[in-house]
Amino acid sequence: MVRIYLFLVCIFCFEYSFAQTKGEVTVVKDPLIDSLIAKRIELNKKKPTTTNPTGTTIVSQMGYRVQIFYGLDRKEVFSGQDKFKALYPKLRTYITYKEPNYYLRVGDFRTRLEAQNLLNELKGIFPTLFIYREKINAPELEETNK
Repeated sequence: MVRIYLFLVCIFCFEYSFAQTKGEVTVVKDPLIDSLIAKRIELNKKKPTTTNPTGTTIVSQMGYRVQIFYGLDRKEVFSGQDKFKALYPKLRTYITYKEPNYYLRVGDFRTRLEAQNLLNELKGIFPTLFIYREKINAPELEETNK
């Protein structure tokens, strides 16, 4: 019986001796992290590049795109892109390749209704049209002078 009491006393002593103090947080990080974050912000504000075509920070969010073509032939995808760009030069086009098909999706729409309006306009021009929900780039907003 004495052993059990002694064992319980030892457990309580160990519990309190290894307890953490509340309210103290120590942040350990490499100082290069802050410089990398600052460099990333600076790069996003510079002139347009391949990874950042608009030159301003691109904010990704969920939205909708209209798929106007998919198929095996790469030349057909690029001709479909040219055909669409002739009709809508301000809308962005995105070509992706997932083996074995190429996909041509257009637009950066925040709502499904906007994507549906474009789909209705394109019904007679492109045969296979679908709306996909995916991450989009922030659409360019038009400035209004008052």
